[in-house]
Amino acid sequence: MRQDIESALVWDEGQVSPHLGVRFNQAGQFLPEHGNTVVAQVVPGSPTEAALILLRAALLDLPDAGHFAFTEVASYHMTVFEGVIESRRAAEFWPEGLPTDLSIDEATAAMMDRLAGWQVPPAFEMRITAVTPFGLRLTGATPADEAAARAWRDGLSWTLRLRRPQHDRYEFHTTLAYAKAPLEAAALPALRRAMADLTAQMQASVPVLHLARPAFCRFADMNAFPAVLVL
Repeated sequence: MRQDIESALVWDEGQVSPHLGVRFNQAGQFLPEHGNTVVAQVVPGSPTEAALILLRAALLDLPDAGHFAFTEVASYHMTVFEGVIESRRAAEFWPEGLPTDLSIDEATAAMMDRLAGWQVPPAFEMRITAVTPFGLRLTGATPADEAAARAWRDGLSWTLRLRRPQHDRYEFHTTLAYAKAPLEAAALPALRRAMADLTAQMQASVPVLHLARPAFCRFADMNAFPAVLVL
């Protein structure tokens, strides 16, 4: 598993998520894992949310759905920039100048102070490049949108003084599920065909995602990302 990339969308076929036992358990229940992040939420009631609800149902209907832990619809978002998380306190995953033993609440408050007065880059739109068993892989709707989304990441990294090792290789995504059990090799061809069909359906129904303005959010697990500061 390519653990240098934070995205749950890295599909190393047949592998189990490295977050098993920390972020969620074998029963598919999500565990407490406090942290903060900057995300663009899927707009509630939007065509994008409606399409994702249908996609979630389609994924749950797959023969191997029991191999995955599915997040709640209310959690759907695109991560713009990864903040801090309880389970990763090494210096390379923590803002420069903040002690790594701060509580998540203390770290969040300090990071909000750093965000005060930050001049945000231009807005951006995103489109789907692929559906995987874990959700959506995304890119900018145009090259300018992709550049704007990357400018948000670079600006937040500079402002928060936090640059993770995979910063430049980060894949934009929307997570719907995590792998909690390995897939048999015999199941992969059918799963690949299903993903190709679902990709075509999603790209046709949602040419551009309906995302809210990015916000700095505090979370207790992977099922809810309440905003503490809209950027």
